[in-house]
Amino acid sequence: MPKVLISDKMDPKAAQIFRERGVEVDEITGKTPDELKAIIGQYDGLAIRSSTKVTRDILDHATNLKVVGRAGIGVDNVDIPAASAKGVVVMNTPFGNSITTAEHAIALMFALARQLPEADASTQAGKWEKNRFMGVELTAKTLGLIGAGNIGSIVADRARGLKMKVVAFDPFLTPERAVEMGVEKVTLDDLLARADFITLHTPLTDQTRNILSAENLAKTKKGVRIINCARGGLIDEAALKEGLDSGHIAGAALDVFVEEPAKASPLFGTPNFVSTPHLGASTTEAQVNVAIQVAEQMADYLVSGGVTNALNVPSLSAEEAPKLKPYMALAEKLGSLVGQLTTGAIARISIHTEGAAAELNPKPITSAVLAGFLRNQTDTVNMVNAPFLAKDRGMEVREVRTEREGDYHTLLRVSVKTADGERSVAGTLFGDQAARLVELFGIKVEADLAGQMLYVVNEDAPGFIGRLGTTLGEAGVNIGTFHLGRRSAGGEAVLLLSVDEPVSGDLLARVKALPGVKTAMGLSF
Repeated sequence: MPKVLISDKMDPKAAQIFRERGVEVDEITGKTPDELKAIIGQYDGLAIRSSTKVTRDILDHATNLKVVGRAGIGVDNVDIPAASAKGVVVMNTPFGNSITTAEHAIALMFALARQLPEADASTQAGKWEKNRFMGVELTAKTLGLIGAGNIGSIVADRARGLKMKVVAFDPFLTPERAVEMGVEKVTLDDLLARADFITLHTPLTDQTRNILSAENLAKTKKGVRIINCARGGLIDEAALKEGLDSGHIAGAALDVFVEEPAKASPLFGTPNFVSTPHLGASTTEAQVNVAIQVAEQMADYLVSGGVTNALNVPSLSAEEAPKLKPYMALAEKLGSLVGQLTTGAIARISIHTEGAAAELNPKPITSAVLAGFLRNQTDTVNMVNAPFLAKDRGMEVREVRTEREGDYHTLLRVSVKTADGERSVAGTLFGDQAARLVELFGIKVEADLAGQMLYVVNEDAPGFIGRLGTTLGEAGVNIGTFHLGRRSAGGEAVLLLSVDEPVSGDLLARVKALPGVKTAMGLSF
């Protein structure tokens, strides 16, 4: 039974879902990093919110960890590269608090437009400064949306309901989606020049860090009001302070800061500045939703292999997983075979799906091929970190799909480009979904790839099989299965034999000494 640790306070429904799905769960919160390191090794999954920091040091002690689930969107507290290198899936729940965060952005927009916090403080202080707080209407104003994903699209919908015009900057926003959302897709410079209000809804990446820099803030329309409920670091806070002080920026509202908790900020006390302590996801509904979602996602992965909302591995639904499982087993074996039989640097590896295989999600199949291929180079590889390891080794990875059927109803081919040219292996699934090799370096050969095997390339000549059998018998090696293929009569032939024990160096030497042998290798699956 898989075992999960919930290390941050979470709605009780999360633990309930884990148990209902057949996952053992411990709820232990408030641990120091050293205390967490002492216990993390016994868990397959770690469910967190924002308090637990999943560092490289923590991951080094997480010897059984398979998945980290973040109940929320931001994963700044997870070292994703380190998790990927260790083969740990990192998931978040990007939709559980979308409405809540979008509504908070709209609330801050109203607060800025009508100076609500300052008016409240003044009134409760016994003043009646009706003429001091002259606000602006949202109707007919232009809202500039930086980031038009899930949360941004909800904000756009609400803003259009307030009769605002919405312009959006998002490199991934298609023209069709912009029409569907009812927004105008624009460049960043165009947005800065036109927007009366700007709200940010993008993750913090190298490309988005300080997207509202001093230079870009200077390009904004005089009197602009800025809202950030996304991530700290998207705005240059010092430049924002200067803009507020100069009057170029009429107001700003931040729910997130570069450093959190934000106990001291140069923005605090600035007129027309509103702040909240990262409350974007802080509603009862959102807390329940993200707890339920992270438990469902992690349980799906640990029990059935389904992958949802993962940040470092292709998604694979719980429904897809059973269908893809035999293909992934075939993919891993073919990758392992070509990896064991190929020497030298690999410039490119191509994964070609044909027939029924071409209708499936190709990413998990590619990951399985790469995991099998790299396994003879490192014993810490799996489907999660294999693509990262391949990239680190400078390997180009190609995916090719052919929907028409060839000789087989479904086929998977793995090809590698080496200094000696292109070499490929191919396999299929038989009726019982058993993986079967059907082609090896251009030679037709049907073979099961399992256990310990002996691979021999030889000149096709009478008596060779007998001599090989005698050699194996004299060495006390029992043959399980025997598979033979050849290019043509008297040409090059290939033998794949399953044996009961690993092929020793002494046996390989004796096989290589047989007349006509070109290559002999021991294989392991």
